[in-house]
Amino acid sequence: MPPLRIGKHVSATPVVLAPMAGVTNTAFRRLCREQGEGFFVAEMVTSRALVERNEESLRIVSFEEYEQPRSAQVYGVDPATVGAAVKIIAGEDRADHIDLNFGCPVPKVTRKGGGAALPWKRELFTRIIDAAVTAAAPYDVPVTIKMRMGIDDDHITYLEAGRTAENLGVAAVALHARTAAQHYSGNAQWGAIRALKEEVKTIPVLGNGDIWTADDALEMVRQTGCDGVVVGRGCQGRPWLFADLTAAFAGRPERVQPGLREVADTIYRHGEYMVEFFGHEGRGLRDLRKHMAWYLKGYAVGGDARHGLALVDSLADLRTKLDALDLDAPYPGEIAEGQRGRAGTPKRPHLPEGWLDSRELSEEFRRRLEEAELSVSGG
Repeated sequence: MPPLRIGKHVSATPVVLAPMAGVTNTAFRRLCREQGEGFFVAEMVTSRALVERNEESLRIVSFEEYEQPRSAQVYGVDPATVGAAVKIIAGEDRADHIDLNFGCPVPKVTRKGGGAALPWKRELFTRIIDAAVTAAAPYDVPVTIKMRMGIDDDHITYLEAGRTAENLGVAAVALHARTAAQHYSGNAQWGAIRALKEEVKTIPVLGNGDIWTADDALEMVRQTGCDGVVVGRGCQGRPWLFADLTAAFAGRPERVQPGLREVADTIYRHGEYMVEFFGHEGRGLRDLRKHMAWYLKGYAVGGDARHGLALVDSLADLRTKLDALDLDAPYPGEIAEGQRGRAGTPKRPHLPEGWLDSRELSEEFRRRLEEAELSVSGG
């Protein structure tokens, strides 16, 4: 498999860590980078928050020295604001690569016409990409996009969107092979990735959806011909997946199958990194709690122990509760792999009234879209 090139940045392992709200902060990215290679994208920030120099948003697009290349993701619905945000990131040398989010399916974004709903409005989609690419160009910072297939099966946009992005000079396109209506339910439709690869000829096409193991990544590439894979929920509680991916794409057979002792060591190290990132032990450990169920999936850990770990409030408490586990328990096999988190069920997308009536953007919708960037950084 050839290396993945995004602009001037090259990774021997063609893998991208997808940004996930409340998960892919510096601490988790650090764990993943210790395991393998790839592009590791920070949590999404809104363009408006960046332009207003919101403290938390600026922190999200602040990277450690060891993070190379530095990848940031921006969400926005107003071309001028997106362009201004990209100029801040690129002009202040905050990141080496900027990804635009057109794939978010959550209601607080789509109900205002943002995220996965936005490519339906093709003029707006075009103007946002053009503004971002133009703003980043003087600083030689590549811009990529991540999108879904469309809003639902009757409103598919990904082939048109891919061609538009390619023509406007983006460095790569990534497709989560589900519609917004699917959310995370059912199976990703990898055939759509193959179709996009056949349509977009001059830049890398990356596939996303249902990569739970390194073998899944290899199979996606085999089936679709994509140039790399984007990993999201599959690495939750399994940062060592990137070690597996690095080995798999290098043609090596070894896979990481940690016993409970190795998992406990990783959890504790994650806790230390969280405390360092937040600068506060209590906050760092509170943020770690949601990772516990992902880490312990499939392992023989009783309900009381799981409950206790979900309430840790200090590193000392974490160490004590981890040491009380049966640390000699071996890797439990396939039961520890597969689906991470809740897949849920298909959901009718929340959209502005009349959003699907036209591919064009009315003045009323332009006014409404200005509200879509509020309070969704990291979402």
